[in-house]
Amino acid sequence: MTEAVPLPDHRAAPGIHPFPSADPSLDALFAEVIGTPEGRRDPYGRYRALREAAPVYASSMGLVICTRYEECQSVLRDPRLGKDEGSREERIEARFGHLEIFPSIEELLSDRRSLLFLNPPDHTRLRSLVSKAFTPRRIEQLRPEIVGLVDRLLDRIEPGSVTDVMDALAFPLPANVISHMIGVPEEDWPRFRTVVSQATALLEPIVPEEELEAALHAQLELERYFEQLVATRRRQPGDDLLSGLIAVQEGSDRLSEIELISTVILLFGAGFETTTNLIGNGLYALLTHPEELTRLRRRLGTGDRATVVRSAVEELLRFDSPVQFDGRQAFEDLEVAGVPVRAGTEVVTVLGAANRDPGHFSDPDRLDLARDEGPPLSFASGIHYCLGASLARAEGHVVFDRLLERFPDIALVGEEPEWRPRITLRGLNRLPVVFSG
Repeated sequence: MTEAVPLPDHRAAPGIHPFPSADPSLDALFAEVIGTPEGRRDPYGRYRALREAAPVYASSMGLVICTRYEECQSVLRDPRLGKDEGSREERIEARFGHLEIFPSIEELLSDRRSLLFLNPPDHTRLRSLVSKAFTPRRIEQLRPEIVGLVDRLLDRIEPGSVTDVMDALAFPLPANVISHMIGVPEEDWPRFRTVVSQATALLEPIVPEEELEAALHAQLELERYFEQLVATRRRQPGDDLLSGLIAVQEGSDRLSEIELISTVILLFGAGFETTTNLIGNGLYALLTHPEELTRLRRRLGTGDRATVVRSAVEELLRFDSPVQFDGRQAFEDLEVAGVPVRAGTEVVTVLGAANRDPGHFSDPDRLDLARDEGPPLSFASGIHYCLGASLARAEGHVVFDRLLERFPDIALVGEEPEWRPRITLRGLNRLPVVFSG
């Protein structure tokens, strides 16, 4: 185990106080997960140690951290806990301290009302307006388009040559699908991979100063882009989600301009970050478990293919979740598994740990593509359950089905791929493989 790094100096928001009785050994484990390359690359052994020592524990950072399935699900569904609705400036100030390094910080930190940070009734109103685009029926209507796009991307792969799956498939597929749904012009699609990746750094528990600056500027770039696209769609509406939201804004159930832009940015970024990680993490899990991959191929040839693929994707989501952390703030004093939680305290649900909880999943560190033990918490739970979960699953179903049908052999190149220096959104930078067939 590597030497633990110091925990970040988070500035507590009003009402949040450190817990002086926190166990330093548990804080050291958590610090390794969020603050070291080794911990981010393979967090699961550390999760197990945390869960076995204290499935719910009060950290010296002023956080309460949950690593067991039962408590994570309970926290995510409890109406006494919700999202921190402070302005973006307040949230970033609380996490990162003063930001004098930015010359135009007031502009960068203009408040944005995002579904990520709203509670009922505003969250209920916005979600009801957006969720119509992600119904099972609407996602099923998109399936032929997803199949066609996957096949076109796979057609470009040269069998026998080294292919980076992240560049060739894992990024372009979900980015193109969500861009098409929202109404982002096709000529703009390539520009967003770096920008969205930089902006989502703000979801990480530790952000180096240089990445924080890049993240804030990336967020500003997204806001300016979508402000212009909204103006364009007002003049020239299309058959897309953005045009639909603009029409709603001008009806009886209005979205403000800030709500409209924030919602579209959230859908746009989340629409491919999670699916990109699902494809990369999932394929890496398959290739490092060759016996399970062989078993999956055999089941695909003898059983109901759609059912087999759905089961396999659920297990890939559980085994190495694209999203590892989610958080809620206590609105009142309460207890979680006997641990006191004061009003204003942030409770962190470690989704990746919950998905490896032996109290909920049998032999959880084993990849079992035929597992049928209920859904993982990879897309959270409760009222903030991921809006795009059905879309991510549909894309995952098509990708793994078509990959395994078209390529009888897929081999890793090198001993280990290149992981992103992230943990909340856990995924790969590069996954070089050779496809045969």
